[in-house]
Amino acid sequence: MLSKTPIDLTKIKKEDLDREILRLAVIAELDAINLYEQMASLTSNSNIKAVLLDIAREEKTHVGEFQTMLLNMDEEQVKELEEGKKEVEEILRDE
Repeated sequence: MLSKTPIDLTKIKKEDLDREILRLAVIAELDAINLYEQMASLTSNSNIKAVLLDIAREEKTHVGEFQTMLLNMDEEQVKELEEGKKEVEEILRDE
């Protein structure tokens, strides 16, 4: 359910630190989304479910914020995301 990301950022090169911080932030938000959506699926209380799903949606916004920051700092990430998108589109086109 939750990732087990080591948070020992002292071992990260200084020039990579900000990108790693942003990646860890994305991971934390994705973990939160998974947790809230799983809890929402387990509860029978509609009020709790509504609040959990609303918070999960907010966490998805946070993923977008951190990802935008990361993409502004990592040109290779931008290129590889585009490559991944093309690969999926090609696979889906062939089906």
